[in-house]
This record gives sequence, C-alpha cells and structure tokens, in this order.
Amino acid sequence: MKLIVGLGNPGPKYAGTRHNVGFDVLDELASRWQIGMGAEKFHGWFGLGAFQGERVGLLKPTTYMNRSGQAVLATGQFYKLELQDLMVVVDDHALPLGKLRIRKSGSSGGHNGLEDIVVRLGSDDWCRLRIGIGEKIGDPKVFVTSPFDEMERPVIKVSIGRAADAVECWVRLGPDQAMNKFNVGVED
Repeated sequence: MKLIVGLGNPGPKYAGTRHNVGFDVLDELASRWQIGMGAEKFHGWFGLGAFQGERVGLLKPTTYMNRSGQAVLATGQFYKLELQDLMVVVDDHALPLGKLRIRKSGSSGGHNGLEDIVVRLGSDDWCRLRIGIGEKIGDPKVFVTSPFDEMERPVIKVSIGRAADAVECWVRLGPDQAMNKFNVGVED
C-alpha cells in the first residue's frame, strides 16, 4: 500500500490558505480516484482505495500542522508501512509560486509539519512533494495562513493539478521517474 499525506490545518478558517495546498492536492486525488475522505481515523480524514491496481491511502491530518507526525505514525503503524511507501505533500515558501520539488529524503527545511513527521518516525527517509507558495512576505505565520491573491490563484490551481499528476507518477513509476519528470526548472 502507498500512503499519501497532504499537510494542512483543519477548519474553514484555513481553507484556501497557502499552508493548506497539501490538503488541496489530496482533495484532487480523492476526486480523481473516487476515494471518500469522510472517515475520521488515525487523527485525520482518511480514505482507502486503489489507483491502477495499487492500494492507496489518502490522509489529511486534523492535528494541525505542527503535530502532523501523530497522524502519519498512527496510520503507518496500523498498515505496517515501509517508509518508501510514504509520500507527504506540503507547502514551501522557499520555492517560487507553483514550482514542484520531489525528494526521496531530506531534512524538514524548517517546515514544522515535516519536522514533526521526521521526529515521530525517527527518519527522514521518505518521499516529500513540496509545492511553492511564493516567497514569504512579513511574518511567516501570517503569510502561510493567508489566502492566495487573485493573481496567484490560477497559478496554484494548475500547480495542484500538476502535483496530483506527480503523485500518480510516483505511485506508478517510483520516485526517480517522478523527480525526473516534475522537478524540471527547480534549482537544488
């Protein structure tokens, strides 16, 4: 089984904000794969289904961003997942708006949601897909919980679709193929 986790914050206050692009990608995948996300399990909204013959789980932690690892750990333990079967989708204010970057492992890069997952799993050896939300302006906490402006919305909408495509590529062909196809134009 592959587990795809989209990071974000629950509740209407955070819907459509920069910090919730992980949730938005999961919503896109759930729609494409016809997976219901209404079940509250593993400290999150969870859905189980299949994509091209591969069993997949979709998880949106409801623990708030800084405790995302709690949901990831609970789900991983229940399904006895290997780390290579985990993909976390997350916002990144160090990437230009709409750019995607997939990595097979690595540090949290200062992202509190990723850091909590690293700490709780005891490893950073799992895939992550970062989505550029634009360069932060002012207070980072205020910036990431702000909505995209009118000029940014069309860019991020396309990026959410491309991120869902990247996850599908990862499920079908693995991380190397996904990185080769979707990391185009992103500096290391």
